[in-house]
Amino acid sequence: MTLVSSSASVHPQAELGEKVEVGPYAVIGKNVKIGDGTIIAPHAVIEGYTTIGRNCRVGVGAVIGSEPQDLKYRGDESYVIVGDNTTIREYATINRATYAGEATRVGNNCLVMSYCHIAHNCVLEDRVIMASYAGLAGHILIEQNAILGGLVGVHQFVQIGQNAIVGGGSAVRQDILPFTANGGNPCKPCGLNTVGLKRHNYSPERISNLKRAYKIIMRSKLTEQEAIERLIQELGHVPEVMHMVDFIRRSQRGLART
Repeated sequence: MTLVSSSASVHPQAELGEKVEVGPYAVIGKNVKIGDGTIIAPHAVIEGYTTIGRNCRVGVGAVIGSEPQDLKYRGDESYVIVGDNTTIREYATINRATYAGEATRVGNNCLVMSYCHIAHNCVLEDRVIMASYAGLAGHILIEQNAILGGLVGVHQFVQIGQNAIVGGGSAVRQDILPFTANGGNPCKPCGLNTVGLKRHNYSPERISNLKRAYKIIMRSKLTEQEAIERLIQELGHVPEVMHMVDFIRRSQRGLART
């Protein structure tokens, strides 16, 4: 059974799945789709062309699917898409994309804590964690299993690599290499995210290969292109290292380096 508070405002054309709960004074717009088992807390607002997956939790006062804070926006039909089993806590905000047919995306099993902001055209892959007050400008990619500490600010068009961690209060202006630990203003790497890798069951051999790759990129005084060539030559058989190579190649902001 779907349970909707008598004080909630749910548009007749909104699509609510089985066992959805909508709390008091929540607002659900016309083009919203909410998957089975998702719980919408009091005073949350879900508007625009927004799709939320199954078994999600949306906290008090969260606003999802609002217009992008982008002067280029002209009222086009754009989207927010949230995966399954994701939690969006109190007063977090997620804006839809700028242009027609584009989407802001949050993956499966993510945790977006209170007062976080995810701007237009951002993509969060699966199992991303954003601690309270972290903020993303537009067009940011955060790969799977990455963690952002509280009060982190991220510049537009930055990418943050998988299994990376960014310490609280950091200002991220350039791309964060996968599998690394980072912090500061400007944010820079301080080593491999060894603790996180062990938690995700990376073997000692895989971690050793990543340490070799990190030293080549960060400590060899090579240019990015020279580092890429050496990585391919010495560690091209390692999938995680080749992911690093692809990550560096597609960078728009340049890589944050020590």
